[in-house]
Amino acid sequence: QPLISSSKWLQLHGLKRNKLSLSQILPQIGFQHREDYVTTLGKPVASRYAAGLFPQYMRAQDGSVYNLTAKKELILHFVDCLMRAIELYKQRMDWLTSASRQIFGVIQEQCIVIVLDFGTASPTEFDLCCDALSMVLTEQVTQIAKFNLIRAAWDLVRWQPQPAAVSEQAVSSAVKWLWRLARADTASPGSSAEALLEAMGDETVSS
Repeated sequence: QPLISSSKWLQLHGLKRNKLSLSQILPQIGFQHREDYVTTLGKPVASRYAAGLFPQYMRAQDGSVYNLTAKKELILHFVDCLMRAIELYKQRMDWLTSASRQIFGVIQEQCIVIVLDFGTASPTEFDLCCDALSMVLTEQVTQIAKFNLIRAAWDLVRWQPQPAAVSEQAVSSAVKWLWRLARADTASPGSSAEALLEAMGDETVSS
C-alpha cells in the first residue's frame, strides 16, 4: 500500500468518496418524512399520508425520519457495498498495525534522517532495535526519495555525509552499516539533542 496518511486514505477509499455514508444512502432508499409550514393553515403540517405505509428509520444525529421505499434488491446492493468497505477498512487497520508501521507509523516525508539513540540498551535490546530499523528501511524507506542515519554518541556517526538517494543498493548498504555499529558506544548527555539538530540542519530533510 502507498505510504499515505489515514486522512488521505479515507479521501480515496472512505464511505463519502464511494457515496456510502448514511446521509448519502438514505435518499436513495426512501424519502424524508417532513413537517412543513402550510401558509394557508398558518401552522406546520406533517406528511401523514405516508404514516404506516412504509418502514421508517430515524437518524439519531438529527432526529429526521425517513420512509423506506426501496426494493429488496437495492437494499442488498448497499449491504454488499458496505461489507466490501468493511473488509477494506479491516485490511487498512491490519496494515497500519503490522511490521514497521506498528513501531514507526507511516512515513510520509520524501527525505528523512533517522536518529539512532540506543542509550544503555543491552545486547539483546540492541539487536531488537537493529531488527526494527532494518525492517523500516526495507519496508518504507525504499518508497521515498532520500534518507540518512545518524547515531547519537560521544562522536556523532553518520551513515552518509548527506542524505542519499534511495536505491536497493543504498538501503542494503545502510542495513549492513547498521549491524556493524558497535554495541558498547555510549552517548553523552547532550548527544541525542546534538544528533537531532544535525538531522534537522539539512534543508532538504522534510521531517
